[in-house]
Amino acid sequence: QVQLVESGGGLVQPGGSLRLSCAASGSILFSINAMAWYRQAPGKEREWVAIITGGGNTNYLDSVKGRFTISRDNAKKMVYLQMNSLKPEDTAIYYCNCPRSGAWGQGTQVTVSS
Repeated sequence: QVQLVESGGGLVQPGGSLRLSCAASGSILFSINAMAWYRQAPGKEREWVAIITGGGNTNYLDSVKGRFTISRDNAKKMVYLQMNSLKPEDTAIYYCNCPRSGAWGQGTQVTVSS
C-alpha cells in the first residue's frame, strides 16, 4: 500500500505563490514511479494539473504552464508543486496521486483571493 499526504495549501492573494508538498510512504519504489498533481474546484470535476516521471520528465495542464513547477526528491520520497502568479481560478483542493498504484492523498485547500 502507498500512502500520500499533502501539505502547504492556504489562502494567498492573486499574483502570490505557494509550494505544495506530498510525502509518500508505504510499499513503493518511489524513484521509478511517476507522480502527479490534480485539483478539484467547487462544482467542477477533478482535473489533472502536472506529472513528473521517475526520470524527471514533466508535463503540465496548459493553463498552468509557465506558472507551476512540479519537482521531486527521491531520497525523501517527496513531490512538490511550486505555484507562482496564482489566479483566482486556481482555487481548488489539490491532490497528490501515484498513477501506478492508484493512491491519492487527502488533499490540501488552495484559495486565491484578495
